[in-house]
Amino acid sequence: MKGTAVHAITRLTADAYRDCVDHLAGVLVDAVAGGASVGFRAPFGHEQAADWWRSRQPAVTDGGLTVWTATAVGAATGVVGTVSLAREPKPNGRHRAEVLKLMVHSAARGRGLGRALLATAERAAKDEGATLLLLDTATGSAAEHLYHAAGWTRYGIVPSYATDPGGTLEDCSFFYKRLA
Repeated sequence: MKGTAVHAITRLTADAYRDCVDHLAGVLVDAVAGGASVGFRAPFGHEQAADWWRSRQPAVTDGGLTVWTATAVGAATGVVGTVSLAREPKPNGRHRAEVLKLMVHSAARGRGLGRALLATAERAAKDEGATLLLLDTATGSAAEHLYHAAGWTRYGIVPSYATDPGGTLEDCSFFYKRLA
């Protein structure tokens, strides 16, 4: 995937999502193998990742979760990144949403794709009437630096919040962003 250019960021329909699960699984497996604290422990295989993505299908179908993929020209699978946006189902929280599973394949990092995926989710949330976004990430991670640079505000750190894929406890930083 080195040297490939981003072709498109696509919002997946429920049908397209179903067809893309294996590609999304590849990005998730790569993230976990690279040490990303995205909710899974090693060893973590492709079928486990695909099963997790399949478990999200009902939320995609009912509109509670939107998933985007980034594709690259010349890549074997084409999918080199993803981001998701979860809407708050409670009536008193419909003004907010949560950014989830922002991941870029290790072979496609360092080209601004993470920033582009994040901006896509932010625009969609704003277009849908959200005024507040939330997310969390491992403290000190590259993702944390991305969120700071993109204008997000860290509102707290919880020590020993989750483990990395190897089982080591890590602190977690929580962020918000107000959408104008």
